[in-house]
Order: sequence, then structure tokens, then C-alpha cells
Amino acid sequence: MEKQIRSEQILSDDNVYAFQQEEEEKHAAALLTVNQELAFQNEEKERRAAELIIANKELAFQNKEKEKRAAELIIANEELAFQNKEKENRAAELIIANEELTFQNKEKEKRAAELIIANKELAFQNKEKENRAAELIIANEELAFQNKEKEKRAAELIIANNELTFQNKEKENRAAELIIANEELAFQNKEKENRAAELIVANEELAFQNKEKENRAAELIIANEELTFQNKEKENRAAELIVANEELAFQNKEKENRAAELIVANEELAFQNKEKEKRAAELILANDELKKADEYLKEYIQGMEEIMFMTSHKVRRPIANILGISNVIDQYINTPVKLQELVDYIKESALSLDAFTKELTAFIIDLEQKGKNGRRS
Repeated sequence: MEKQIRSEQILSDDNVYAFQQEEEEKHAAALLTVNQELAFQNEEKERRAAELIIANKELAFQNKEKEKRAAELIIANEELAFQNKEKENRAAELIIANEELTFQNKEKEKRAAELIIANKELAFQNKEKENRAAELIIANEELAFQNKEKEKRAAELIIANNELTFQNKEKENRAAELIIANEELAFQNKEKENRAAELIVANEELAFQNKEKENRAAELIIANEELTFQNKEKENRAAELIVANEELAFQNKEKENRAAELIVANEELAFQNKEKEKRAAELILANDELKKADEYLKEYIQGMEEIMFMTSHKVRRPIANILGISNVIDQYINTPVKLQELVDYIKESALSLDAFTKELTAFIIDLEQKGKNGRRS
């Protein structure tokens, strides 16, 4: 009986031992499954971290490209300011050339007036000379008549001789007057030649001034063409910046999707073990930094959109004014008052463009400073 009881106890102990071994095997299998799931979760976390690193690198590359575009925009603005300054210098030179041309025209008018007066005086002298010549002819005719009368009237020879002496004296006086008139006429001719020579010199100077004015106008046209080219380049840069912003927005959207997936993976991994909680904390920290970067990126994109809006509205207006005035400036090249008014309009547009350039530069510097402060924090 005791043997039977002992046998039952041994069988019972064997069953307990077998049950314990089976439970231990189940626990080992469950532990192996948990470890495999943990390894899979860690592997997924590493993949998500790798994707986050790649996204951060892409974001850094996009920021670097954005900084390059901003630097190119600053350089383009500086070149535009230089072109405006050169255009102002050309406009100032054109004003000086017009003033000199006006002075030359005024001097030429004075010379022409003096030449007209000299011609009038010369015509008067010629008329006086003709009168003296007519009187001399009349005197000669009278002398011939007296000689003929002397042959006929021998008795009246003494009276005729006296009259002839008087006539000769008058003729000498007329001849002396004629000599003086000829001397005055020669002097007037010489003065006229001097005035003509001065008029030729004035015309040559006027031709030189016109040629210089044409050169200045050609330089102004070249400057306007260069300004148009600079504006076209700036538009190309702005288009590239828009494309880069669109790509950056797409990258941000993809990054948000990845971040959402990473948050889901972190929530699933949180209840596994304490190690996973530490990794989740690190991932949350990375997400916070990513959110800061996203906020800065949103501010930067908003700033770029504001820059584009300001550029398309404030820059285009003075440039359109300058181009319009440049197209009609040739029509008023001989009208100093209208030309001065057009030059004043060009200068006003250039000053407006310069003020906006300074405002845009200050805006970009402030935007960069906000980005630096965001990175430091």
C-alpha cells in the first residue's frame, strides 16, 4: 500500500516537473517572441532614425541652396544699384552737354546777329560808294561839257577855268571820300571774314558737342539694356527660388508624413521596455528640433513670399518708369526743358528703387537673424 502511494507521488511529481518544463518552454518561446518583436521594433526605429537623418540632410541642403539664392539676390541688387548710379552719372553728363550746347547755340545766334549787322553796314557802304561813283560820273560829264563849252567860248575861258578849278577841287574831295569809303569797305570785309571764321569755329564746336551728345545717348541706351538684362536675370533667380520653395514644401510634407509614422512607431514601442522609452524620449527631442526647423522654415517661406511680392510690385514700378522714359527720351533730345523733366523722373524712379533695395536688404538680414536665433535655441 505504501509502495502504491509512493508510486502515485512519484508520478505526480513527474507530472508537475513535466508541466513546469512545459511552462518554462512556453515562457522561453514567449520571451523569444518578445525579443524578436523588440529587435524588429528597434530595427524599425533605426530605419525611422535613418530616414529622419536623411530628411535633416535634405533640409540642410535646401537651407544651403536657399542661402545661396539669397546671396545671389543680394549680389543682383548691388549690381542693380551700381547700374542706377552709372545711369545717374550718364544723365548728369547729358545735362552738362545740353547746357554747353545751349551756350554754343546762344553764342552762334550772337555771331549771326553781328554778321547781319555787319552785312547791313557793308550794304550801306556799298550804296554810299555807288552814290559817290554816280556823282563822279555826273561831275565827269559836267567837266566834258565845260571843255566843250570852253572850245566854243574862248572868251569865257577864265570863268570856265575858275569853274573847272572848283570842279577839280570838288572832284578831289569826292575822290578822297571815295578812298575813305573804300578803306572802310575793306575794313568791313575784313571784319566780315573774321565773323565768318568765328562762325565756322562755332559750327565745328557745335558739331563736336552733338557728337558727344550722341555718344552719351548711346551709353545711356547700353546702360538701359544692361539694366533690362539684370532685371531678367533677377526674374530667373526669383523663378528658381519659387521652384526651390515648392520642392522644400514637398520635402516638408514628406517629412511630416515620416514624422507621423515615427510617432506611431514610438507609441507602439513605448509599452515594450524601459530602453524603448529612452529611445522614444530621444526621438521626441529630435521631433521638437524638427518642429523648430519647420517653424523657421515656414517663417522663411513666408518671408520669401513677401520678398517676391515686394519685388514684383515695388521694383517693377520704377523699372517700368525708367524703361518708358528711356523709350521716349530720344523724342525730346533737342528740348532741354522736357529732357530735364524726363531726367528728373528717371532720378526719382532710381531713388525709389534704391530705397526699396535698402528695405529689402534690411528685411533679408532680419530674416537671417531670426533663423540664426531659432537654430541656437
